Order: sequence, then structure tokens, then C-alpha cells
Amino acid sequence: MQPRYKRVLIKLSGEALAGPAGHGLDEAVIARVVDQIVSIKKMGVEVALVIGGGNFWRGRQGTHMERTTADQMGMLATVMNSLAMMDAIEQRGIPTRVQTALIMTSVAEPYILRKALHHFEKGRVVIMACGTGNPYCSTDTAAAQRACEIQANVLLMAKNIDGIYDSDPKLNPDARKYDHLNYMDIIKNGIKAMDATAATMCMENNIPVLAFGLDEENSIVKAVCGEKLGTLIDNN
Repeated sequence: MQPRYKRVLIKLSGEALAGPAGHGLDEAVIARVVDQIVSIKKMGVEVALVIGGGNFWRGRQGTHMERTTADQMGMLATVMNSLAMMDAIEQRGIPTRVQTALIMTSVAEPYILRKALHHFEKGRVVIMACGTGNPYCSTDTAAAQRACEIQANVLLMAKNIDGIYDSDPKLNPDARKYDHLNYMDIIKNGIKAMDATAATMCMENNIPVLAFGLDEENSIVKAVCGEKLGTLIDNN
């Protein structure tokens, strides 16, 4: 298999890493993800990761909490996931760095673009934690922003569902899956693919997004190699 993309940013949802339990970390899921990261690294692909924190905490859980505080707790949850993923990848012999948008130098590097690019040159995986470092911003927005900054060829959104649907397939058995969407379709019609800020950012910087299911066997490798799966979102 040959990769279609040279540099990718993979956005993993925290819920997907939780596996069937729905919370915490499922080591079997992490192992499957790491196997695929090892495979695409062997193909020469440069890899960045942004991981959500929903398996530990979601900002909207803090219903009686000040929003900024709740969102900051969510950012810290992404650090736990990022450190776990770094450890798992490095156990497979691939050097990995966690960079955080909030300063916590005893745990990880601060996010500095030039340093991230240097890590790519050295063959390292870069995991970007804490979202954008700002409240009121989703990890979708963080993934889009980082993809733009590192000039990724594609933003791969690995979800706990196999693409984008016109309604929730868990509630509607007749829900229709989209194979392709235009960014304007999402923004104008309110299709729940990614938040509007993230969609606008990718649209303006012409970065395609592929949303697909993490559960599908070898889905990350298939996505990197351009095989047909999930839902492609672009300007076409």
C-alpha cells in the first residue's frame, strides 16, 4: 500500500479510545491505533495527533460550573489521553512528543510550531494536547487549527461512527450516510459533521477532512492510502 498523503493530522475522539466501557482507556483500542500509526510511519508519513478528552470529562458535564473552568478541565483530560498514547507509541520504538497549549513543562513541551515541524524532520510523532488552550473551543477547532498551522495534507477524524449522516443512525435506522460533502453544505445546512469554526478554517485553507469509523479494521491506514471509506469533506 502506498500513502496518498505525506503529512497527516489525526483527530481521535476520547470516547473512541474508551471502547465499549464508554469511559477511561481501553488498552485494546489503543493497541489497534498504535499498530496503524506504526504502519503509516513505516510508509514515511509524518503524523500529528489531536485527542479529545471526552472519555474522562466533557465541558458540558459541568452544568453548574463556570464554562471556562469546565473547559479547562476538559483540556487537562486531553493531556491524560495524550500521555497514554505517547507511552504506547514509544513502546513500539517510535519517538513521540506531547506538546500542550497550556504550559506544564514538567509533563510535556509547550506547543511551538517550529519545534513541532522540527520533530517531523526527526521522524517523531507529535501529539498536540489541551485543544487550542482557550475555553469555548472544541477539539475539532483545535484539530483544524493545528492542521492549518502544520500544513497537513489532510485532517483525518477518527470517530466512533463510520462517517457523517443526515441524522443520528443510532436513533434513526433510515439515516443516510454521506460519501462526500462540501464545506458550504455543512456551514449553510448545519450538518453535524464538525463545528462551524473548524469547517470554516479548513475551507479557507483548503484542507480536506475525512471522517471515518475508528472501529473499522485498519481504517487509519486505509484513510492514509486513499481508500474509499467514511465521508470526505472538501471544497469540491
